[in-house]
Amino acid sequence: MPSAMSDYISLRRTKIVATLGPATDADDELEKLLRAGVDACRLNFSHGKADDHIARAKKIRQVSANLNKEVAIIADLQGPKIRVSRFKEGAIYLKEGETFILDVQHPKDAGDETIVGVDYPNLHEDVKAKDYLLLDDGRLVLEVIEVKGAQIFTNVIVGGKLSNNKGINRQGGGLTAPALTDKDKEDLKTAVALGADYVAISFPRSAQDMQEAKALIQAAGGKCGVIAKIERAEALDVIDEIIYASDALMVARGDLGVEIGDSELPQAQKYLIQRCRTLNKPVITATQMMESMIDSSIPTRAEVFDVANAVLDGTDAVMLSAETASGKHPAKVVEAMARVCVGAEKHRGSLTSGHRVECRFEGVEEVIAMSAMYAANRFSIRGIIALTESGITPLLMSRIRSGIPIFALTRNIATERKMAIYRGVYPMNCAKEFDQIAKDDTFACEVLKSHHVAKKADYVLITHGDLAGQAGGTNTLRIVQVK
Repeated sequence: MPSAMSDYISLRRTKIVATLGPATDADDELEKLLRAGVDACRLNFSHGKADDHIARAKKIRQVSANLNKEVAIIADLQGPKIRVSRFKEGAIYLKEGETFILDVQHPKDAGDETIVGVDYPNLHEDVKAKDYLLLDDGRLVLEVIEVKGAQIFTNVIVGGKLSNNKGINRQGGGLTAPALTDKDKEDLKTAVALGADYVAISFPRSAQDMQEAKALIQAAGGKCGVIAKIERAEALDVIDEIIYASDALMVARGDLGVEIGDSELPQAQKYLIQRCRTLNKPVITATQMMESMIDSSIPTRAEVFDVANAVLDGTDAVMLSAETASGKHPAKVVEAMARVCVGAEKHRGSLTSGHRVECRFEGVEEVIAMSAMYAANRFSIRGIIALTESGITPLLMSRIRSGIPIFALTRNIATERKMAIYRGVYPMNCAKEFDQIAKDDTFACEVLKSHHVAKKADYVLITHGDLAGQAGGTNTLRIVQVK
């Protein structure tokens, strides 16, 4: 019999991704996070060394095994984050109206109030007069006056403190740095070696960037899914192609907001979530969701609304970054986020769906998944059992807004972990009983009874394929009554 897990009783459908870091390394902090409701752990390759990530991944698997709760590991590559170099004094202050030079050939540690180096050697080729460059997540604004050789002369429009290694964005996008740097390619090998379930690709501009990442993963002997982090303005122009080429998408609101502007960001988030749901791919909403809880023990009301709105938009998962990686209250942040998600999921709009009402389906598996969800939403179904090899059927089911829990039973542990980020899907391993469940409704009913989802005389829905072990073979839907 698949093992029961009390976390499912709460039936929170939106998944939580937590970034690991120094704050989660201490004592039993990681166990507290998983108990609080974390479904996926993010390893941020922008910080730390390979050994740090390998050690954290090993601990994730150990703690998960102890709690009998498999979680996904997401290896988040740094990507071509374009930054200023370093200053002689560590920081300077830029005054509005003054001239400041960005020089790709300037010594890396010799920046001052007039000039600083840049770590991207082609920046001078990507910008022109009247472009706006946004530094430190948009806190400082420079207007390009002219470009002379390797030097970019700018006028300070919005000044302030500028310290070492702060990021540079071009308003409107257009920087041509490749999505995968040499560092990323080495980190990708590390991600495969530590057993990551997903690799997040930063700053992709096209489907080709995602395809290149997939090829490198395959060459390294891995089967990780790829997540496209939407951070560049130009990615929005080809978003469908990027989504099709990816296994999931992340709305990375930091750099994306800098490039397209704060006023455009809310509608971009809603559009990206909607496109992912339409194209049958999971989506994660990220960046500053509960930023104040790096120090505070409670979120602001604005943060509560931010998380709730992402849930109502239909996001599969919400992500925490510094809040858990370096914050003072990692477990409290997760608990707070879980409460907000559950509250938002009670809204009527979170329980109904018109997804694909007028569309033709493309395959038998999609027919079964859509039929199951429409039946569940329109009949007294208490829960769904989906037997799956690849996780495709539960993913398709999860695109339909519903309050009906989907228990995805698989004998493939890699599939179990990847499904951890699917909204409303509760993955479970049933290697021993998989064939038996397909033949005997009693096993499936017992799963739902053990999680307090169904009781005697309730109706439940079961999907599976005729040929056990065949990925993509789901062709059977049954409605049974619990005995």
